[in-house]
Amino acid sequence: MDEFSIDKKQVRRAFSRAARNYDATAVLQREVCQRMLERLDYIKIQPSRVLDAGSGTGWGSRQLAQRYPAAQVVALDMALGMLNVAREQFSWWRKLFSASQQSHVCADVEALPLANNSAGMVWSNLTLQWCNDLPATFREMHRVLKSEGLLMFSTFGPDTLKELRSVFNDADGYSHINRFTDMHDLGDMLTHSGFSEPVMDMEIITLTYADVKSVMQDLRGIGAHNATAGRAQGMMGKMAWQHILERYERYRCDGRLPATFEIVYGHAWKPQPKRAADGRAIIRTDFKL
Repeated sequence: MDEFSIDKKQVRRAFSRAARNYDATAVLQREVCQRMLERLDYIKIQPSRVLDAGSGTGWGSRQLAQRYPAAQVVALDMALGMLNVAREQFSWWRKLFSASQQSHVCADVEALPLANNSAGMVWSNLTLQWCNDLPATFREMHRVLKSEGLLMFSTFGPDTLKELRSVFNDADGYSHINRFTDMHDLGDMLTHSGFSEPVMDMEIITLTYADVKSVMQDLRGIGAHNATAGRAQGMMGKMAWQHILERYERYRCDGRLPATFEIVYGHAWKPQPKRAADGRAIIRTDFKL
């Protein structure tokens, strides 16, 4: 295990604790989700089952249920506290807006408890950065997708929280910020996992704050604690923290401190198999009579 490996128990605890107040803080997560939903306007697909992998409190799941009213939406998250809030929210929302079916499953996206070829779409908004083995995660998503099914996701790229990473670099010998995967590497992983026609792009979103304390409070409010194996186990000393505050001030612009987020978007399709289950080659023809 290297210093950037994710401690999943720590992640589950952090997100469960943050669940009740998560929606009031998760401005970025909701904005990215909305931008993903807009991309679906250009994709013709009517899945009978949608897997929301890393559903959190279920805001995205409810939007997907509204977009695909005939589909079963499976909201999957490894933090039970998040799922409890999602179930409560869906209960009243369904009475007002939708007759769609929704299931809530507590599980890790790296080991999906779904049958092969059981979902028409896998959707994942800002969750993949919590995975330790991204190639294995993509293979799992490929496994549960039906042929011609769609994977659509967003995650954080390497420039995310670059200001915070910079000020922590010489603070001590511990890891403080997760390691994020480059967009091109993600595209290669998709291809190697069996997906076809991967499309990748990215954008920079910068949030601004009055002070460093507000930055850290926002991150804690969405459960985004440092969960790397190489994190310090105790509190940072007063002098070290003062050093962090002073270094971050170098980034102040127009009276505000920036926090940069590199958002990577990707989508790809599961192609039709080239071989049958017994190993025989499948040859498709398009004869017109």
